This record gives sequence, C-alpha cells and structure tokens, in this order.
Amino acid sequence: MTTAAATAAAGARTARVERVTKETSIALSVNLDGSGHAKLATGVPFLDHMLDQVARHGMIDLEVAARGDLHIDGHHTVEDVGITLGQACKQALGDKSGLTRYGHAYVPLDEALSRVVIDLSGRPGLEFHVDFTRPMIGGFDVDLTHEFFQGFVNHALVTLHIDNLRGDNAHHQAETVFKAFARALRMAIAPDPRAKGVVPSTKGAL
Repeated sequence: MTTAAATAAAGARTARVERVTKETSIALSVNLDGSGHAKLATGVPFLDHMLDQVARHGMIDLEVAARGDLHIDGHHTVEDVGITLGQACKQALGDKSGLTRYGHAYVPLDEALSRVVIDLSGRPGLEFHVDFTRPMIGGFDVDLTHEFFQGFVNHALVTLHIDNLRGDNAHHQAETVFKAFARALRMAIAPDPRAKGVVPSTKGAL
C-alpha cells in the first residue's frame, strides 16, 4: 500500500510519501527548494551516505525512515527507497510548468568521473553504464545502485542517462554517480525565468 500527499500551499514544492509492503515500510519527505538538509535512517549505511550526497549537492531537503527485510539482503530496501523518492519528486514537481526540464552534470572524485543527464520527460527510461571495479562496497552490493535508479526512474517518470566515464575505486565510482545525479536534478528542476508558467514541451504537457 502506498499513500502520498503533496503540499500545495504557497507554491511549495514538497511532498511526503509512505510506502508499506510486506518487504519494506518507508516514510519519505522531500523539499525541492531546500538547503541540503538530510535526515536519513534506511538501515543501509552506504545508501544513507549516497542519499546525503543527493540532498547536499541537489540542494533539496530529504528525510527518509525505512525498515526493510535486511535479514535477507538490502535489495528491497534500496529499490523501494528509490521508488519512494521517485514518487515524492513526481508529486512535488506538479505539472512541471516553468521548469528548466533538462539537466546534466559531470562530477569527479579523485580518479573517478561520472556524467548524468536527466529529462523530466514524463516517460520512464534509464540508461545505466557503470562498470564497477568490485562487487561490494563494504556491505553494499553495487548491483543495488542500478536498482535504486531504476525504481526512481519508473516512478518519477523521467529519462536518466548515467555513465561512469572512468574510475578505479568502486566507492568513488558510486559517489560520483550520486553527486552527478544530484547536480543534474538540481538543474532540471530549477525555474526557467524565461518560461514562467509554461510547460517546457511543444505538447503542452509532460
């Protein structure tokens, strides 16, 4: 069961989503016009670390409280946090009028470099090209990075291209991906001063 409520007062771009399944229970709130504040408790420490990057570099306020079947593994928790974040972003963005729509970023971390490009297209699409140099980052299965972004894309209804261009350290690879995602999202959701009140599409809807 999923419940979602978006705040509409005074044009605030905020949303709170609760998602409860037999595998996870997640409460997530987002303020797209925040200051980078994060309060995170997913039960997956590396995911908390990556979500902190999203909040800080995306300049969004993000609160996540999750309980999942971690006695099995982190898969359901990581995927469902991605799903819930996608739902919340979609709610908070409304009809997307007046937004830039497209965003892109390159982010380095020492030897690693990643590029992320996003389109608030209204259509889910993910191109994920990250060849991690090892299968685990501490206790975090690197395959779950893809699952997080797939969940986000499917429910935010965005097109997302993720490319790790180089990197030897898997932690650095993942961190540049999440930071670049944050910066690209920040660009895409920014108001376009030349298109106030206009949906950025020739179709008139996204």
